[in-house]
Amino acid sequence: MTSIVNGSSPPKLNFLIYGRTGWIGGLLGKLCETQNINYSYGSGRLENRASILADIDSIKPTHVFNAAGVTGRPNVDWCESHKVETVRTNVVGTLTLADVCRERGLVVINYATGCIFEYDDEHPLGSGVGFKEDDVPNFVGSYYSKTKAMVEDLLANYENVCTLRVRMPISSDLSNPRNFITKITRYEKVVNIPNSMTILDELLPISIEMAKRNLTGIWNFTNPGVVSHNEILEMYRDYIDPNFTWKNFNLEEQAKVIVAPRSNNELDATKLKTEFPELLSIKDSLIINVFKPNQKTSVA
Repeated sequence: MTSIVNGSSPPKLNFLIYGRTGWIGGLLGKLCETQNINYSYGSGRLENRASILADIDSIKPTHVFNAAGVTGRPNVDWCESHKVETVRTNVVGTLTLADVCRERGLVVINYATGCIFEYDDEHPLGSGVGFKEDDVPNFVGSYYSKTKAMVEDLLANYENVCTLRVRMPISSDLSNPRNFITKITRYEKVVNIPNSMTILDELLPISIEMAKRNLTGIWNFTNPGVVSHNEILEMYRDYIDPNFTWKNFNLEEQAKVIVAPRSNNELDATKLKTEFPELLSIKDSLIINVFKPNQKTSVA
């Protein structure tokens, strides 16, 4: 199912957002303020059904946004040694929220992950053949990705859920440690692999529009195309810091300094691009939405 049809005169928007202390949750609140949309942050624990019901009864939302979840700090390696905590939030909590909202007839915009795939023989690196929304996840290298693939499969049974597969999120706030660009500029060495990525400055407003349209189902929530680590760092050097340098290493070398393998893939964004034709390619969006706004006047 791709949409839930409301009456001819929909009620005034009123969003209930989970994930107040998270990066995406915080940005959503700011976007709601900019667009004059009423919103509240949920105070309930996602795995606690009664507390979610209390939030809904108190706030009476038109839509629910789930930006809560365990990604691990400083990275997904944390989930390898905290498996119960990861399941409690990423699986039990997300399913409970979806189930409660279905009972109340509410659409849930669920910020999920596209890090549940890896390049394979049918989707080779550099081929331009991306994974589609109905492809079965093939990456279970990290426990984080394993729980996300589990919950995506189960959520597919809920016609009220809009699952957005976010990948390697980037924003124009280059001081944010969660920003993919900020991360790789601080690493001693980086791999160099083309990947699908999500420019939040462009795509988070689109997710609000998706709520307005009551879109549901699974969506590859990335800008069309791929970009490599080196291509991003070259842009960073050209627009932000002309003296910036970096070193590469290969996957075998990377494996020695991380606990769990990382997902590398291309997602096919055709479905999202068809719904939102104005969506920019990943490289265009990086320049327009991220690097140009941060460009120092001293850099030519």
